[in-house]
Amino acid sequence: MATLFQGLGALTSLSPSNSKRSLLSSRRSLSERKAGIFVVRSDARANQTGARKHDLLITNAVATKEGSSVASTSKPGHELLLFEALREGLEEEMERDPNVCVMGEDVGHYGGSYKVTKDLANKFGDLRVLDTPIAENAFTGMGIGAAMTGLRPVIEGMNMGFLLLAFNQISNNCGMLHYTSGGQFKIPVVIRGPGGVGRQLGAEHSQRLESYFQSIPGIQMVACSTPNNAKGLMKAAIRSDNPVILFEHVLLYNLKERIPDEEYVLSLEEAEMVRPGEHVTILTYSRMRYHVMQAAKTLVNKGYDPEVIDIRSLKPFDLHTIGNSVKKTHRVLIVEECMRTGGIGTSLTAAISENFNDYLDAPIVCLSSQDVPTPYAGPLEEMTVVQPAQIVTAVE
Repeated sequence: MATLFQGLGALTSLSPSNSKRSLLSSRRSLSERKAGIFVVRSDARANQTGARKHDLLITNAVATKEGSSVASTSKPGHELLLFEALREGLEEEMERDPNVCVMGEDVGHYGGSYKVTKDLANKFGDLRVLDTPIAENAFTGMGIGAAMTGLRPVIEGMNMGFLLLAFNQISNNCGMLHYTSGGQFKIPVVIRGPGGVGRQLGAEHSQRLESYFQSIPGIQMVACSTPNNAKGLMKAAIRSDNPVILFEHVLLYNLKERIPDEEYVLSLEEAEMVRPGEHVTILTYSRMRYHVMQAAKTLVNKGYDPEVIDIRSLKPFDLHTIGNSVKKTHRVLIVEECMRTGGIGTSLTAAISENFNDYLDAPIVCLSSQDVPTPYAGPLEEMTVVQPAQIVTAVE
């Protein structure tokens, strides 16, 4: 297996296979249902049209059909959708380092279930962008083995829920081999893919695996929420010598933002100050960032001044940024899409209580998803996750 991957940089691409797998096609159709017709902008300049209530990502944003004209601007940088920003970061790292490779189901000429790897196989060849069988445990182990030989694999789960099939590899090998080998091996691997609640994908395809993976020693976890941090975190994760799990939300792939033209790499261990404030610290990440910002507008109108922090790094937490905010506001609200029992909010609550308890003037409040399987029906699906009105009520 190691011999196969040692020569990736020098091998030429192989002819694409024309075989089709009905099982993989069914997975694809389920994951992609209702995807691709909305481009969500975060400038809040118009009203949402053409979407049902439970399809809305940001109710104060403008959603337009793909291909529709957008007013030109003289701002520096270039506009990308979030999935395009991920692809740009991945492509730049593959150009910079011939040891970077990609593997997963349909990541090759099909371009991935959400097109994050589109056209990369044509550019870098079929052995650096490797289509795998439907065997998550096998190709995740293959990626870990490739990382042990010096490569930097990026492993895509077609849906993060499928990676439960690779939990043994991620836990016993990916997270622990550096330690159990006495430091002889580094595991510079990135595991990424879509997850979260949305688009009526049903319980099995609406998993939030942050709570599953947070207890594995040796693994870092980050969650992107904007095109800017998606690209920066992708590049940082690939360059890291530690195994990194990058969580992407299925409802954020079509979020559009202007990002810098010049190269940039973000820290894997830093939170982002989204909105400075004085009255309460609201900690969130991924899709809930936009629910929080919608609630923040209502809170400001009611006379509150919330401070909003996108923690981004789910493991380890950026306790420097979080602590400074707690010392200023003395109140903390955590908003997550993860389920309440054993979720990220639970670990974050414990960390704040242990380190900054003397600065708190009120108990920490945590808003999480309900501990139920995600319903298929849209209105019921929406009810299982935290909504902006609940955030406003919690602050009040």
